[in-house]
Amino acid sequence: MGDLRKKLHNELFVGAHPDGRLTITNKLLVLVILLAVGAAALATEPTLSPRWHDALVMAELVFGVVFLLEYLARIYAAADQPGEDGAWKKRWRFIRSPLGLIDLVVVVSTLMPLVTANAAMLRTVRLLRVFAVMKFGRFSKALKEVWGAVSDRADDLIVTMALAGVLLLFGATALYLTEGELQPEEFGSIPRALWWSVITLTTVGYGDAAPITALGKVFASMVALSGIALVAMPTGIIAAAFSEAMQRRRDQRIEEMRQHLERLDEVDEAVEAKLAALERTRNPGP
Repeated sequence: MGDLRKKLHNELFVGAHPDGRLTITNKLLVLVILLAVGAAALATEPTLSPRWHDALVMAELVFGVVFLLEYLARIYAAADQPGEDGAWKKRWRFIRSPLGLIDLVVVVSTLMPLVTANAAMLRTVRLLRVFAVMKFGRFSKALKEVWGAVSDRADDLIVTMALAGVLLLFGATALYLTEGELQPEEFGSIPRALWWSVITLTTVGYGDAAPITALGKVFASMVALSGIALVAMPTGIIAAAFSEAMQRRRDQRIEEMRQHLERLDEVDEAVEAKLAALERTRNPGP
């Protein structure tokens, strides 16, 4: 049983396999997740024929069984996770982890049609099935790198968001003062003007609200130009942090390779020493 559990652990938990790559099992699970998300999305199309709808429901139930077996296998194999805690404590830690909770939500939402006939509940559950795509989090090292990059620059991003908030409030206040009496529906209050400020600052510009006075257009131009710079700031911050994270990852790989080569050199030296000792034993001196 111990060998089976270890094999399941190596197959299911990303990074547990000796080569660190995705195993065949995980690759198949990625395919199942893609198919499950596609089936959940198609099931919301009202023009599908009953035959196709029934086929999609059956397919989703099959995916639910697969996710259930995967979830149970992960709980069982979690006992082989690194650490000094007992097997059941490790399993409980996995169940309470974010990935474990996501797995549980996906399993429950996919199998819910087996235990309920409530139409409103089924419609809600059908939408929850799309959350299966969140299971990709465990398969992507890139997502972890992106999250690490965002965490490293959290202070810079907070400052950027604070600046955006100041500009939003400034734009809304300026348009309220200059356009409030002329266009009360769009700019009659600061909260109303905030809608225009948001779509202008984010460079979306729906056009459903626009200033008509010269001063209002000046303020609108300032907000619009500020939006171009402001949208680029978080992108640049995250891109720089991501580049640094990738460089650290490359440096780490180089260091690991260097250490591996050093160990190989030590092994070679030990082998050569043993061979020399065997040669001396085979050909003793006079």
